[in-house]
Amino acid sequence: MPKLGLTMTEATIKEWLKAPGDRVRKGEILFNYDTEKVSLDYEAPADGLLIEILAPAGITVPAGAAVCEYQTAAGAGPAAPRAAGVGRAVATPKARRLAAQWQIDLARVPGRGPEGRVQAADVEQAHLAAQPARAEDEQVSATPVARRVAEAEGVDLNRLQGSGRAGRVTRADVERAAGAGDGEQGLEGRDWGTGPTPYSALSAPSEVVIPLKGARQVIAQRMVASAFTAPHVTLFTEAEATNLVSARAQLNDAPAEGHRGLAPEDKISYNALLAAIVAHALREHPVFNSRIEGDGIHLLPAINIALAVDTERGLMTPVLEHTDRLSLLAIQRGYAALIARALAGTSLPDDLAGGTFTISNLGHLDVDGFTPIINPPQAAILGVGRISERPVAREGAVVVRAMMALSLSFDHRIADGAAAARFLARIKQLIEKPIALLG
Repeated sequence: MPKLGLTMTEATIKEWLKAPGDRVRKGEILFNYDTEKVSLDYEAPADGLLIEILAPAGITVPAGAAVCEYQTAAGAGPAAPRAAGVGRAVATPKARRLAAQWQIDLARVPGRGPEGRVQAADVEQAHLAAQPARAEDEQVSATPVARRVAEAEGVDLNRLQGSGRAGRVTRADVERAAGAGDGEQGLEGRDWGTGPTPYSALSAPSEVVIPLKGARQVIAQRMVASAFTAPHVTLFTEAEATNLVSARAQLNDAPAEGHRGLAPEDKISYNALLAAIVAHALREHPVFNSRIEGDGIHLLPAINIALAVDTERGLMTPVLEHTDRLSLLAIQRGYAALIARALAGTSLPDDLAGGTFTISNLGHLDVDGFTPIINPPQAAILGVGRISERPVAREGAVVVRAMMALSLSFDHRIADGAAAARFLARIKQLIEKPIALLG
């Protein structure tokens, strides 16, 4: 199991895409696995032969531990001794057990193993092929293992939303669906630590224990460490967002150098505008782009803004490096790629590392204001609420304006309240007059 980054200690095998006895080409995916934050694929390092799987799907192993026995093409030979006996098909013990269970003639099963050896996967495939397939099930994209488990558990594949690539239904999806129908025991077995609203479906006649594990456990540990290490102070203010809304509309509607306008995927988001504004303000107030290390406050040379993203695996904070050096379009494209990978569970280790400041925007969830928790070891985090029309006083009259709530949580060891107030005031000023970004 590869070790990715300094904080990774273990990972869980999600699914094996190759079976013992399979010949594998360099770059083909052997298995995929989950770390605390991301799902990744493990590619074969060289042409070779998968001899034995040491860590089956669902097993959590330490970083650096062996997960399989793999023989490179240079030294490839028979993966295991042949079965003895005249007239008997050459097959693995597991393949023989499955064949006996399903009453399958091994002599009629083509083997994909070394020298035609029949593997368990070959028997499983033959068993599936012998079943009367339902037309609607065949239209569902699902792994062979997921189909087999669905058949055994009586789960309708058409009712499942796949978590695999391109929406493919995996074994875990089927097992979660099967567990959901098992009453209280099934509820306890579900992975409530994932999903944007993990507790919304909770309905049980008695107490249910939700395991604190995986991404949810990591988030909990980091939040506790932040709350009890950094003395938090939060400042609140409101900014008029009328000009910000107008600027965004103009940017997205204006033709670009004779072209018809921005492509749909390049439309500037509020998050991109906020990142540009915060990066500008951080250049002027560098103490909030810092961290405590040892006995000193380290002012960081690079401004790398992290954006909080709500994913099925929990809260992720992908980082856009050198945000202050990028054009608005580059910021938009950078975050779009980072967010897409985070939502798909395919974030790269570098996507989540090196942040120096975080923006958490809950405006799309109709939240007006909140107190964000600092993402350690950063010095501060900006919370952003929704843009809504509210009555405000202007020059002795009550008028309706688009307003946005802002909350800045900061580490009081690093900065005092007055400095934080000036930093927040600068962010507010840039939101209200975004043309200042051009200066």
